[in-house]
Amino acid sequence: MIHYQYMNSPVDPLLLAADEQGLRLIEFHRPRHAMARVAHWSEGDNAVLQATRVQLQEYFSGTRSSFELPLTPMGTPFQKQVWFALAAIPYGSTISYAQLALRVGKPSAMRAVGAANGRNPLPIVLPCHRVIGADGSLTGFGGGLPTKQFLLELEGALPRADDLFA
Repeated sequence: MIHYQYMNSPVDPLLLAADEQGLRLIEFHRPRHAMARVAHWSEGDNAVLQATRVQLQEYFSGTRSSFELPLTPMGTPFQKQVWFALAAIPYGSTISYAQLALRVGKPSAMRAVGAANGRNPLPIVLPCHRVIGADGSLTGFGGGLPTKQFLLELEGALPRADDLFA
């Protein structure tokens, strides 16, 4: 059984879903690629969701820089390889899609890596927001570019606007 519930956050409500084995989904209010709900989903709570809410609240308050949650995302082996590689990007850092492709051993598969990154079912926890364009630009993000910018500013990965010309 997969339990789900909504959590208020500074980036709009988040849909959280987990079974007893681990966290399966964090979905933004208007996701680019919504995950299909199936019959075995039930609104409710469990220990994984409780831990997820606590850790996300700590992250948003600036007291947590990494997550310690059991994760059970649904995807292909390649997608999972890309998603779990995201966890190695340090808090407050960014990498390019090319660098992510190198990290997963597929340097010529930047588009496939980018597509997998875009289908990440566990944003924030598996920090796809830390992947940016090679020129430093903020590129596609399932929660929208303002959310990506917010998360990177929260982590100190983007200079504040008043620091740009100092």
